[in-house]
Amino acid sequence: ATGPGGGGGGAGSLLQPESLLDAAAKRVAGSWAFERVEGRFQRIPEPVQRRIVYWSFPRSERQICMYSSFQPGRAAAAASPASAAA
Repeated sequence: ATGPGGGGGGAGSLLQPESLLDAAAKRVAGSWAFERVEGRFQRIPEPVQRRIVYWSFPRSERQICMYSSFQPGRAAAAASPASAAA
């Protein structure tokens, strides 16, 4: 298997089913923020943590741009003491 979800790149290769670890981690990452997972459960094995974190990041270029765009108006308003006094 090459990467999450398995599957080779060749046309003649058989597709590997998604591992149970990846399926569960993807489901958790889609439902809860990782901070909530850490806070709720005492001991999460390292491989499970890594897969949840991996699946927590956006996959599409559009989502990556949306979550990584800097919005100066919001940041400036939140940091300014004048906005807190208003």
